[in-house]
Amino acid sequence: MLATEYVKRKGGRRNDVSLFGQDSVPTARRFAQMHHAIFGVEANIGNDAVDPFLADLHPRLSADVIVAGPQFNDSDWHRNDEDVRWKYGTPPKGNANFAWVQHFIHHLSPTGTAGFVLANGSMSSNQSGEGEIRKAIIEADLVDCMVAMPGQLFYSTQIPVCLWFLTRDKRAKGYRDRRGETLFIDARKMGSLIDRVHRELTDADIQRLADTYHAWQGEPHLAGGKSTAATYEDIPGFCKSASQSQIAEHGHILTPGRYVGAEEVEDDGEPFEDKMRRLVGELGGQFEESSRLEESIRKNMQELGIRLSPTTEGR
Repeated sequence: MLATEYVKRKGGRRNDVSLFGQDSVPTARRFAQMHHAIFGVEANIGNDAVDPFLADLHPRLSADVIVAGPQFNDSDWHRNDEDVRWKYGTPPKGNANFAWVQHFIHHLSPTGTAGFVLANGSMSSNQSGEGEIRKAIIEADLVDCMVAMPGQLFYSTQIPVCLWFLTRDKRAKGYRDRRGETLFIDARKMGSLIDRVHRELTDADIQRLADTYHAWQGEPHLAGGKSTAATYEDIPGFCKSASQSQIAEHGHILTPGRYVGAEEVEDDGEPFEDKMRRLVGELGGQFEESSRLEESIRKNMQELGIRLSPTTEGR
């Protein structure tokens, strides 16, 4: 189980973690119960399968870490306009994305962090007030990191998704002071196709993403008996640390591609004039080959008694 493995890596014990959650799908809830029993971890997932927007089973929960994968773009959800969770704006009835975001924020402790998966539209949509909600969350300095993921990662949908990382306090847990900053990572080119329609991130891909985020946070680690932090640098086309003013200039849109820019192209040392002559020569050769192939195709079709239309002939 990820939670217990995380605690063990941090030097803690399995019993140091308390798990809470709920699910509206009975099968999913029973699977979670079985999972907790197998790993010997106590967890409070309520007494029944209940929609968290109908009834929050843990109204006083203040979590240090929240990990979630809510249903994307859910249009069939139960909204209470007076819900205390809508601190940054009432989510639209036609999409629950920012209901989930605010549900997670509501349950974060003063130094808590949330990481969750959402559809890409959550980063840029301005429909039905979603842009204003996102703006309010950004101006509250809650957005720590945004990661654009490649498509085809899931068996249930091929749409690309994004990862949101929110935190209540960008100075907590011994990390550097990141107030007013957000890290953007564009991971759309990562992963490898395992079949025609499915992609997987390699262990190296996942490690690179984690190392980049931790280095930007200034997460301390022991090296030679001393506590040090890895050095972070912006990498064109991959990652960028942006200020709140820069995000405001982009209309409070959180799509990483807007910030990381284009990947640097390595200089091959060939002078521009020489490269242009070479490329023009290659293009001319390709035009000649295209004409030769077209003439050959016309001849073969005529031998088959097929006459091309005048429009095609005059092209």
